[in-house]
Amino acid sequence: MLNYTNTTTELSDSGIDTVVISVGATEQFGPYLPMHIDTLIAELYANEYGKALNAYVLPVLPFNTSEEHAGFKGTVTVSPNILTAMLEDIILGLRRQGFKKYLLCSGHGGAYWYNAFIKHMNYKYPDIIVIYPGYNGSWENAVKAAGLDGRNEMHGGLTGVCTAMWLCPELLKLENMGSEVPEENNRYSDYIGWDKLTEDGNWGLFSKGQYSNEELAEKGKILWMTLIKGQCDGLKEYLEDAYLRKIGGI
Repeated sequence: MLNYTNTTTELSDSGIDTVVISVGATEQFGPYLPMHIDTLIAELYANEYGKALNAYVLPVLPFNTSEEHAGFKGTVTVSPNILTAMLEDIILGLRRQGFKKYLLCSGHGGAYWYNAFIKHMNYKYPDIIVIYPGYNGSWENAVKAAGLDGRNEMHGGLTGVCTAMWLCPELLKLENMGSEVPEENNRYSDYIGWDKLTEDGNWGLFSKGQYSNEELAEKGKILWMTLIKGQCDGLKEYLEDAYLRKIGGI
């Protein structure tokens, strides 16, 4: 794996023809969690997928379509048209340099432009392949492995605290936050700002004192590494097979 800290000579000599592009977000995570958690998750994705694919890993883009969080000060949201136009330009520039295979990942669960963009890029450019990591039940397995199942929790709450305690504990302020959001609110989560659907931006509940800091961090590590391991298993072979099938090699 190489990244933007390497030299262009090292990249040329490596023969790498695969790129990992990861998109994070800058958005609210309630009153006590930092706004870059999705960007940290995206960076984790990028590095682990990059190792699995022996790829060139780009810097994480820290902005996404975060409209549902835009009612909270500090959240940055960009339109899907602007975001996908920039991503297409990035891919086209690298395509001219000979890169043929691209893995795109997003640390923000509300990135609904994602699948449509990948489908469109593969249709528009027949000489390259753009894929996303397979899901194949990995999230459900990861949540269960971390002991976080059975919760109507999408953002922040105990899951968010566990993630932050593992990835950025020095920024964490442990306070009670969030609430048990009624499941009926899930119907509106894509259409109505979360300042109207949640008490404080958390779609989930955290009560301090239930777990130690070490237990919280371990849950965060188990959650994300279980997820990523499930997605990395067979990923390189899948990408190579997809590329050959697309260009007519098999």
